Amino acid sequence: MLSVSEARERILQGLRATAPEIVSLSCASGRVSASPVFARLDNPPADISAMDGYAVRAADLSGDGVQLRLIGESPAGHPFGGTVGAGECVRIYTGSIVPAGADAIVLQENASRHDDIMTTTQVAQAGLYVRRRGQDFAHGREIIPSGRRLDARAIGLAAAANHPWLSVYRRPRVAIVATGDELVLPGEPMGPGMIANSNTLMLEALIRAAGAEPVMMPVARDRMEDLIALSRMVEGMDMLVTIGGASVGRYDLVQEALKRIGVEMDFWKIAMRPGKPLMHGRLGAMPVIGLPGNPVAAFVCGTLFVAPALRRLMGQDAVGPEIGMAILGADVEANDQRESYLRARLRHDAAGRLIALPFPQQDSAMLQVLCDSQALVIRDAKAAPARKGDACRIIRLDIP
Repeated sequence: MLSVSEARERILQGLRATAPEIVSLSCASGRVSASPVFARLDNPPADISAMDGYAVRAADLSGDGVQLRLIGESPAGHPFGGTVGAGECVRIYTGSIVPAGADAIVLQENASRHDDIMTTTQVAQAGLYVRRRGQDFAHGREIIPSGRRLDARAIGLAAAANHPWLSVYRRPRVAIVATGDELVLPGEPMGPGMIANSNTLMLEALIRAAGAEPVMMPVARDRMEDLIALSRMVEGMDMLVTIGGASVGRYDLVQEALKRIGVEMDFWKIAMRPGKPLMHGRLGAMPVIGLPGNPVAAFVCGTLFVAPALRRLMGQDAVGPEIGMAILGADVEANDQRESYLRARLRHDAAGRLIALPFPQQDSAMLQVLCDSQALVIRDAKAAPARKGDACRIIRLDIP
């Protein structure tokens, strides 16, 4: 059986980003930049005030009760058109352009005004409370690299740089095919032996959260003709994810059907818990990932293998999953030859340390435990027993 890291590397190997497309800035959130973004202007576009107060010449301020003549004001969007000379000042507001001749700001709380005379004891050096032109970024500077996942911060930065459109990688289209005679959609009548198809909806949400476009296919029943029909259903997709096959015999059926439609199998079975029966292959250039039917195993494998592959298809270099550190909140037993992923709650102790407390029940069909977990605690293959207070590696589930 392959290790988790080797299996993930083999899935990622050879994956290429989807083609770029141009989208409006309002539609770019969650997408990945397909080319660097360069500033189209200076920000700020001119020297501006960082505070409400008075624009002055620093050379005029001695701190001995200086009086300056008020010659105008410079509200945001309406710059003062004149020049501040010796012994003069201009009323100014946060975000307003500093008028020519002025090089510092006197805070309004440090000044008093009577008619057109401003009095202050503030002493200032040139540049006090002034944001210089281009202080944030200059025209032509690269502000967002290619391969950056565009979150709210990046969208705000691109907008400030005057970009209405961005080049991003197309969202990968992922076909999801659940297999099994026992599956019915949530809400449908359930006969004897039937179960709600939770896996498909769960994987749909996971794939969408990763930034891709899930496409739910009809359930493939346990008949070879249904499974072979996949070849027609998945045309034009960027990835195929199959779900199901708790027994070896059923998964043999899926493998055989995929081989018949031209899938070149890479591996099946990895040394992990939950999720041992993970399958990977290629249909032409399209990656095919077969997930276990147990819901928790399907989710864990989706997190460890499907989501990283999708991030690579979207053009990201760092695909995860991101590994963090915590302190064990309970003893855990020695591990066998399979790398284990324990569902765990997270909390902080009185010292502010992050504590991971694995659930006593780790059955791979217990969705309630998975839903209540904030992390997966990683236990290496053949790891010795670990004690409460030991450091541990985790994958957080409560951070998108």
